[in-house]
Amino acid sequence: MTTPIDLSRHPCFNEKVRHQFGRIHLPVAPLCNIQCNFCNRKYDCVNESRPGVTSVILSPGQAIEYLRLAVARDPRLSVVGIAGPGDPFATPEETLETLRGVREQFPTMITCLATNGLNLRPWVGELAKLAVSHVTVTINALDPVVGARIYPWVRDGGKTYRGEEGAQRLIDRQFPAVAELKALGVTVKINTILLPGINDSELVPIAERAKTLGVDILNCIPVMPVEGAVFEHIVPPTAAEVLETRKKLAPYVPLMHHCTRCRADAVGLLGEAMPAKASADLAASAQLPLKPAEVRPYIAVASWDGVLVNQHLGEADELWIWEEKDGMPRILEQRRTPPSGTGYLRWETLAGLLKDCRLLLVSGAGPKPSQILEQSGLKIVQMDGMVTEGIEAAFRNTDMTRLQKRWGGCGLGCSGQRQGCG
Repeated sequence: MTTPIDLSRHPCFNEKVRHQFGRIHLPVAPLCNIQCNFCNRKYDCVNESRPGVTSVILSPGQAIEYLRLAVARDPRLSVVGIAGPGDPFATPEETLETLRGVREQFPTMITCLATNGLNLRPWVGELAKLAVSHVTVTINALDPVVGARIYPWVRDGGKTYRGEEGAQRLIDRQFPAVAELKALGVTVKINTILLPGINDSELVPIAERAKTLGVDILNCIPVMPVEGAVFEHIVPPTAAEVLETRKKLAPYVPLMHHCTRCRADAVGLLGEAMPAKASADLAASAQLPLKPAEVRPYIAVASWDGVLVNQHLGEADELWIWEEKDGMPRILEQRRTPPSGTGYLRWETLAGLLKDCRLLLVSGAGPKPSQILEQSGLKIVQMDGMVTEGIEAAFRNTDMTRLQKRWGGCGLGCSGQRQGCG
């Protein structure tokens, strides 16, 4: 007999239990399919508590291992959420694989996610099958003219739509997805950002539409100016203005009043700082193999001299393979890479040659080689510095964020044809 899931333990949807039960967000969704003018996503800013921020990105397998550690440390955790740092359905495969892992390993855990709704509708049925009980959809406009002021572009089906065309595409997808969620019995929360002088007139119509579809709760959030965002210098609404706006919305949908603007890697009770041990567990989980169940004892390094991580993947004729012996890292061998000039076949072949390696340290790597290798379970870290520094951090499962490069890597056209990129 299946043990039922106690849905009343969700602290975001039930304020009465916010001091009893906590949530954990698994940062497995790095990409976003829209750009918001109030958003600037940073992956390594540990001192900010806002959506779109995380210290690391985890693979689905790493996320489940991290969840095991977190639940063992804090039995108050009742909810597993996916809230970015991008949108869960910009990379639906990773999102759904994570949710399947949670449901298999933690059958009584509440699962939820937050999305902009652009690519939500195709996956509503799958979410219901996985007993995802709570979904938050951020809706900031119904008028595409207003939406164009908030969203400079929307990316859908491999094409980028700008201005009103992009905003209309997003708006057309959001409430139909909400309607399908409600038809399947999923609890739905609408998040809407109050942007003074931009979408003030949109909020009541959003609440009216939400009421007609049976939305369970609405969270009206004042905009938070974020450094580096287009709306960096926007003047946020005063407390009185927020209160007045909420009064206008209250007749339509129950309102949330205790939102703490959680990070994409938040853990614990709402509003409490991330515990140091949880932060350490998160960093250690990011150093695991992308598929932790696999036995991958070695680490590969692209280096001209064996001293510095100073070689792009596409330029590497051979890789240094390291192992840990009696608690000490040492060079096992140098392993030849497949010949260049064969396109994607080179990286598929290399994935097979490195199936015993859990990590590859390189100076640079292109997006397609990285995608092929990571799909095979090999984690790629682009870094600067000494080989030994990276190797020791990897074998000790310590945070490698400070070693990683701060630039975006090679361009989309990079295929490793020995032109300086991997």
